[in-house]
Amino acid sequence: MSLKQTITAFETMDSAYVTGGTIKDLFASYPDVAVTVQTVAGEEGSTDFVKIIVPGKQGRSTGGTAPTLGIIGRLGGIGARPSRIGLVSDADGAVAAVAAALKLAEMQQNGDVLVGDVIISTHICPDAPTQPHEPVDFMGSPVDILTMNQHEVLEEMDAILSIDTTKGNRIINHKGIAISPTVKEGYILRISEDLLRLMEMTTGQLPVTFPISLQDITPYGNDLFHINSILQPSVATDAPVVGVAITAQTAVPGCGTGASHETDIALAVKFAVEVAKEYTGGITTFFDQDEFAQIISRYGSMKVFQTMGNTAVKS
Repeated sequence: MSLKQTITAFETMDSAYVTGGTIKDLFASYPDVAVTVQTVAGEEGSTDFVKIIVPGKQGRSTGGTAPTLGIIGRLGGIGARPSRIGLVSDADGAVAAVAAALKLAEMQQNGDVLVGDVIISTHICPDAPTQPHEPVDFMGSPVDILTMNQHEVLEEMDAILSIDTTKGNRIINHKGIAISPTVKEGYILRISEDLLRLMEMTTGQLPVTFPISLQDITPYGNDLFHINSILQPSVATDAPVVGVAITAQTAVPGCGTGASHETDIALAVKFAVEVAKEYTGGITTFFDQDEFAQIISRYGSMKVFQTMGNTAVKS
């Protein structure tokens, strides 16, 4: 059960005064969990990047060799003050990431220590800007996507779950969560059977997935349409990345308030925790390594899609 941790994270962030330090204080009673906060300023304000490390009994942070899972709470901002009062829909990714960290920390304190490390990262900004987008407005961010990736996508992460509110579209007509295909080094790979199994188990329903295009896995700022920033971590790493979308049946603006559903966020948390258990324990994989090696051998590198590509584009 992860609803308690979800509500704790939600209520903590639903404040005009919340900072990264506020989130760090949530982990004060978990001495084995390391939390760092860094404030970064951009053209439209500042935000606090939060990194949480929950060490595993054979994790690299303690000299072990078990794989490390990264959980990224992806968002523009948790609030759009002063134009909007309250927690915005876009905050769901941050709420889920922090709630997952709280659940893992509590499990560890209760003797259920994972095999490998889990690193959780997100950022806290209660007064982010908004930006136009079709079919509904997005949340903006005080810092650019490159800065986000620099602070949230870490070299230690061997695989990444990127959790993001993904409601501002007409592609996913489902309330709950959905997962993307695995993205690695510019390739959109098949959806992991292991992750589908875990999704079935944690939701008690048939798995729900969402389609992505090559445009979605290219960097922001190239004038191409992106479903949202859920797969932007994939441009900054060679590790496999899977998007975990918190979804709705209708198109909901990221800057909308009163649009978050705690039980849906908790589903994302529960899924992420189960993935963490199995991935760091060597049970679950995000992609078939032999098949990927064959793809590279046959078709070569697609890392160009992790870059801005040819910037001399004719209009």
